[in-house]
Amino acid sequence: MSELRHVKLFRNGRNQAVRIPVEFELPGKEAVMHRDGDRLVIEPLRKRGLLALLRTMQPIDEFPEIDDPIPSPERAL
Repeated sequence: MSELRHVKLFRNGRNQAVRIPVEFELPGKEAVMHRDGDRLVIEPLRKRGLLALLRTMQPIDEFPEIDDPIPSPERAL
């Protein structure tokens, strides 16, 4: 389990905020946050790879007809 650190909450405009100590810094410039009971979980936003993108796509039932004639063989000189 990770170490504990006491932090203070403060207001930033209409939002409640907390400064993240350097030892808990997350990589990147964006994160996602969600509740887990009475806990707030903050995770770095990971870039999605090609496999994750492909998993979100629907399979193609039928490929469209394409007019793609076979080229004629070149004549030898």
